Amino acid sequence: MKVLKFGGTSVGSIGNMMRVKELITDNDKKIVVLSAMSGTTNALVEISDLIKKGAVAQALENIEALYNKYNIVIDELLESPSIKQEAANYIDKIFDFLRNITAEKHSILVYNKIVAQGELLSTFIFTKYLIQEGVNARLLPALEFMRIDKANEPDDFYIRQNIQRIINDALPADIYITQGFICLDAYGNVANLQRGGSDYTATIIGAVIEADEVQIWTDIDGMHNNDPRFVENTHAISNLSFDEAAELAYFGAKILHPQTVMPAREANIPVRLKNTMDPECYGTLITSDYVGEGIKAIAAKDNITAIKIKSARMLLAHGFLKKVFEIFEKYETSIDMITTSEIAVSLTIDNDRNLADIKEELEKFSTVEIDHQQTIICLVGHSVVKHQETHRLFQVLQDISVRMISYGGSNNNISLLVNTNDKITALKRLNNYVFDFATS
Repeated sequence: MKVLKFGGTSVGSIGNMMRVKELITDNDKKIVVLSAMSGTTNALVEISDLIKKGAVAQALENIEALYNKYNIVIDELLESPSIKQEAANYIDKIFDFLRNITAEKHSILVYNKIVAQGELLSTFIFTKYLIQEGVNARLLPALEFMRIDKANEPDDFYIRQNIQRIINDALPADIYITQGFICLDAYGNVANLQRGGSDYTATIIGAVIEADEVQIWTDIDGMHNNDPRFVENTHAISNLSFDEAAELAYFGAKILHPQTVMPAREANIPVRLKNTMDPECYGTLITSDYVGEGIKAIAAKDNITAIKIKSARMLLAHGFLKKVFEIFEKYETSIDMITTSEIAVSLTIDNDRNLADIKEELEKFSTVEIDHQQTIICLVGHSVVKHQETHRLFQVLQDISVRMISYGGSNNNISLLVNTNDKITALKRLNNYVFDFATS
């Protein structure tokens, strides 16, 4: 059995829903994971924000606008009067819930309940559409099997036991539809896997059912060798290892959620990235195998903060780094890059929510310098640090101020920290050197 995930754009219009139906009805049994229709989660987040601000009248107005949109969807997509009525009743139920929750005091639980409605809507409507078209499809409610533990990690045992129970209890089907992104927490409350988490849902399910393959369908033909928003003539990479894909996803490749690779890597299940709009395109296949050496792709991660921690006490002293790391652990702030000298440590973070508190504690034993608006540029490929041409890439950046370099921590990754204003120039120059030069 395969697991196929379709993103919001793939189910974002009537035409795209019809296209997805054609892609999944090939007589093979599969589980299909759906995101909310494009634009819906953003609309729900805005509704939640309005409730938090006390702007209930505006929240209700936005709810009505979204309600009208979904009524148009079922009116155009569904032809069977009985199925259309079922969908209309379900939509009424969802939007009555949204209207009523505006009266509640805002909390993270209220937020989680609100943003979960997008996936519930898309999966119900799409399942009814498949049934109307004669497809033997069943809905598998994610909130009945998808759960995270107290550490916010997938509860694999719970998921495995319950998804199999639900499948066994349901009438036999060729296609099972379920929601991405949403789940329960360890206490039974509605939670989620964070934005982009539908990819993660797909690989979690793929791992627990021991799927033949997990396919992530989006509106782009695989993971590209550079950011096509800033660099011309990029192309999809045909094959990546799990390690290479994980590095690229974490450091800015938007097509894949950063955590997606982990369950598939642990279960050794191939992950294929495909384009809903161009299904004949090969896409990108991610496996445990390495194909070729040298730099395969370049990615950039913005909104980085660089912190330089300097102290004479660090000279020849043990325990200094432990003390620094304990502060970041205390404030649940992860570190992306780190370099050290005899008397200083430079590191980067991508979440500055607790930066003031971190700085205050660090200043008890060191001086602290902070640079905002930084970007990590990541160069990824098998054994890049060993490749004979790799060292030359620094020459093309000689007039760009490189704040930090991480080289050697991983055989598959070299990371450079630059000012965000220099990002596009650096991406283009590296692209010209690594890819255009190599093919000229």
